Amino acid sequence: MPLTDPKISQSHPVIRQLDDAAINRIAAGEVIERPASAVKELMENAIDAGARRIDVAVADGGKTLIRVTDDGCGIEADALPLALARHATSKIDGSDLLDIHTFGFRGEALPSLGAVGRLTITSRVQGTDAATIKVEGGRMGPVRPAALSGGTIVELRDLFFATPARLKFMRSDRAEAQAVGDVVRRLAMAEPFVGITLRDVSGGGEGRVTFRAEAENGDLFDALHGRLGRILGNEFAENALRIDATRDGLRLIGYAALPTYSRGSSVAQYLFVNGRPVRDKLLYGALRAAYFDFLSRDRHPAAALFIDCDPHLVDVNVHPAKSEVRFRDPGLARGLIVSALRHALAEAGHRASTTVAGAALGAFRPEPTGPGRVYQMDRPSAGARMAAYQAQAPGFADLSDSYSARVEPVTGDAAQSVDPAMDQHLPLGAARAQVHENYIIAQTETGMVIVDQHAAHERLVYEKLKHQMAENGVAAQALLIPEIVDLSEGDCTRLLAVAGELSRLGLTIEPFGGSAVAVRETPAVLGEVNARAMVLDILDELDDQGESNLVQARIEAILSRVACHGSIRSGRRMRADEMNALLREMEATPHSGQCNHGRPTYVELKLSDIERLFGRT
Repeated sequence: MPLTDPKISQSHPVIRQLDDAAINRIAAGEVIERPASAVKELMENAIDAGARRIDVAVADGGKTLIRVTDDGCGIEADALPLALARHATSKIDGSDLLDIHTFGFRGEALPSLGAVGRLTITSRVQGTDAATIKVEGGRMGPVRPAALSGGTIVELRDLFFATPARLKFMRSDRAEAQAVGDVVRRLAMAEPFVGITLRDVSGGGEGRVTFRAEAENGDLFDALHGRLGRILGNEFAENALRIDATRDGLRLIGYAALPTYSRGSSVAQYLFVNGRPVRDKLLYGALRAAYFDFLSRDRHPAAALFIDCDPHLVDVNVHPAKSEVRFRDPGLARGLIVSALRHALAEAGHRASTTVAGAALGAFRPEPTGPGRVYQMDRPSAGARMAAYQAQAPGFADLSDSYSARVEPVTGDAAQSVDPAMDQHLPLGAARAQVHENYIIAQTETGMVIVDQHAAHERLVYEKLKHQMAENGVAAQALLIPEIVDLSEGDCTRLLAVAGELSRLGLTIEPFGGSAVAVRETPAVLGEVNARAMVLDILDELDDQGESNLVQARIEAILSRVACHGSIRSGRRMRADEMNALLREMEATPHSGQCNHGRPTYVELKLSDIERLFGRT
């Protein structure tokens, strides 16, 4: 029995022109994926209209109602039908598709919404009368007079009622509401001078305000810092580093958090290009690379970064939802992010996040004040009672050597150079004691600092090793017999494109004819390696992230292990001059606020917080 392809008609296929309703529904499937997509498009239209205040109301996660009210320039009555026509826009004239200075420009959002839902637009331009128009499932009604003081109100009801199949792919009301909230927050970050409110009106009436951000004042950085503090929290604002860098027409501004203020996922990473929120693999990879040496693999940085450039240097017309962009020079954008963030982290020096101190204070618990029951196991042993009696005897000083909290005496010329009174004015203060042979207690002007001596010295040694490697280069070990690796043509091209970067890290790769490559040298510090496996792992990273840090990661992992073994061990007694020298070196070394794995190397407690623990305030 002959088999037939069900996709091929037995009769000759006929080419037909689809009607406008079908065209709009197809376009809506590309532009409007869920209620959050509709909110994004309507808010962007409001911002493009010059609105200074935007109010968003949703019901049932946006499935039954989305209403966006703004105080922008409005739409004239005779232009309302044209606003609902496909590819009709006031943003561009079509002569230059790269010269885009607004969020919207495709002219697809409003007709797409009208094709799949019940859309009502009410608008008024100053000096004219207000008007309204309705479109339901692609069928447009007449323009009618309306009452409105100014601006525009766009109301979308029953999203996807005209395409019931799409309703099956909708998530729960709570999930859709969370997606809407995420869109609103991202646009609120992009426009700190615009007041934005989000309401949940599922129960009718005025509803419940779920997000509010008043318009910020001051210059751009002050406004952005205030807006990020309200959206991401005051902890982020307190522990964020200001970023401002320019290179070859690209400017990067924003705030990036300290490594010790890291997150368990990438939810706190926000990237914008010319004010437009984007989810671009290249930019996320650059952010990850900037923190590559400061965080473990299971921790993620927090940042809100904005790239501003001439519109001709970036193409935003590569995705219907405009969530992806293409830079004319991707390496320039990536290099700007990596270098600017690393420079800011280096300038932060030994600074650690304030959340470290907050977590430490939260771990303290006051002793119970009332008399408690004494159990047999709680009674001190005879040896403990004897030690207590000896401690109360006149010869208590003789027992000092058996206690871990101490400062070893300084002898010789070093004794004359130690001035604790002077050192306590420095950022990390003056060493006062060593606890449990691992923790240094230092006194500052405003409180105290607890330093993990092993973690701190490990970071210092690691930074020295990296500096030496940067100055002298990575030593390469030539293979007696080069290893030949057969690849596909595409993989071979991608690998050879980064051969120069790999060579600087000690991995030398050369073409070997056809689609094969020859590995001639490997980094000497790695010892014996499986060159083929390394090459394939590098290709996997290139496919997934667009760049590869595999070789650098392995080299720095070796340096980290060397630093761990070469640093001050836990359990070693230190003299006062040694502890103060460690504190001074931490103050002078970048990134010394966290160890090689992103954990803090010290905790600073303010005197006011300590007094509060004891009820002295």
